Amino acid sequence: MQVHAIVDPACMTTSYKQKPPNGEYDVIVIGSGIGGLAAAAALAKHADMRVLVLERHWTPGGLTQSFSRPGYEWDVGVHYVGEVGGDGPLRKPFEQLTEGRLAWAPLPDIYDSVHIGDRVFDLPSGRKRFVASLSEKFPSERRAIERFVELIEDCRRASAAFFTAQALPPKLGAKVGGPLRDAFSAYAAKTTAEVIESLTSDRVLRAVLTAHFGNYATPPRESSFAVHAGVVGNFIDGAWFPIGGAGAIARAFEPTIEAAGGAIYVSAEVEQVLAPDGVARGVRMIDGRELRAPLVISDAGVSTTFNRLLPNPTPPKLGPSHAHACLYLGFAASDEELGLRGTNMWMYPDENHDENCARFYEDPTARIPFVYASFPSAKDPSFRDRHPGHATVDLLTVARWEWFEPWADRSWRRRGADYEAFKASLSSRMLEVLFAKLPQLRGRVDCMELSTPLSTRDFTGHARGEMAGLDHTPARFANPPSPRTSIRNLFLSGQDVAIVGVAGAFLGGMLAASAAGGMSVMRDVMWDSSVTA
Repeated sequence: MQVHAIVDPACMTTSYKQKPPNGEYDVIVIGSGIGGLAAAAALAKHADMRVLVLERHWTPGGLTQSFSRPGYEWDVGVHYVGEVGGDGPLRKPFEQLTEGRLAWAPLPDIYDSVHIGDRVFDLPSGRKRFVASLSEKFPSERRAIERFVELIEDCRRASAAFFTAQALPPKLGAKVGGPLRDAFSAYAAKTTAEVIESLTSDRVLRAVLTAHFGNYATPPRESSFAVHAGVVGNFIDGAWFPIGGAGAIARAFEPTIEAAGGAIYVSAEVEQVLAPDGVARGVRMIDGRELRAPLVISDAGVSTTFNRLLPNPTPPKLGPSHAHACLYLGFAASDEELGLRGTNMWMYPDENHDENCARFYEDPTARIPFVYASFPSAKDPSFRDRHPGHATVDLLTVARWEWFEPWADRSWRRRGADYEAFKASLSSRMLEVLFAKLPQLRGRVDCMELSTPLSTRDFTGHARGEMAGLDHTPARFANPPSPRTSIRNLFLSGQDVAIVGVAGAFLGGMLAASAAGGMSVMRDVMWDSSVTA
């Protein structure tokens, strides 16, 4: 069974097939992921631009979309978001671009629990409590844990200057960008494993401190420490979940875009960016219709943009991140009845993350290197009103595109018995990992569907089913993608020009908006703390 989203009736987007756009727009945005929506809303609100957002799928949101089945609803790519509550640096930017329409519910105080074999390590909200909790389990390693948090904070401070340099106009960036990038680049050049191994020789503690690699799917010996620091730092003070599910995010941005005369169109697939003489002037749709605008922003990802949307494809030097598989579970019982809370579970068989991933990538029948469990119905206080007497669980692990490539040319639900058997085997093994930790769920599954890299390709357009965009290795930051391209008036948005996740994609949206509309847009959204909803 393949996972596809369905249109949320509360979302008032327009179907391109039923009513193509008509009129003049200042900006065309390709893709309605968080990067595209944030860029569109920022330009609408702070540059008074009419923005046309074109989404190839039949529901907006990209990886922030939701899908439903009778009695159930799941979120495709949003499992938790940091820094959007309290004094978090993303709270006011989100509030002002959605004009207060998006509300967040905090996860439990222990937002993540890391399971290394039979040992459990809880991660509570707050830096001091993070250190204290792990120091109880590793009393002789307290200084290593403190140093880990210090490095996370220092790297994230350096990232602010780095991404500011990315947003600067080219001439100014050439003059002052180097010094702004230096501190972050030093962290980015090291692997996660390299940094963690310099702090401690305790292999289990190393495994706990690197456990969040599953958020970006690149194992510790391959990933850039800057990415790991960004992810851990984003959650270390707590995590939140959108009330109403991930689909509420797109719905919250839409009125801001519409207020300036813009619109979001779904089932609107772009075939090519129109760029005569090296200047972007609009797009050609898959049906041959041409839509014109003086500015174009692509939120389709660097690989898709340069491989598929430009008249002269130029493959990026960086490869894609690893793909994933997600098992969506539905239970005909409430979270309370099942004893489920909103704390995420990272379940690893042992402390050997890199070795386990390598074996699994080589042989999909090998032991699964980890299973991440999210409990969306327990995180969203509105779920029990919308779907009373039901609960949902998401199980996620890494996968390889190559495993599913033999079925890539077959259509959904017509990929054959061998494909279904492969999915059933993987689903069963993921379930056993969950049941070993939560045995009360065994025999209670009411429905389940497994999404594969083919699912991700189908609803996002990412050619190899990658969820985290470009791979998060040190090479990614040695020559990082810029929001500006060699084609004048064509800009890039989303996580590929920043960092993985909702926070990273939002930042990528701000980088694109500032490149297209001027640095004042970045200032008004991200830096002017006096601006509120």
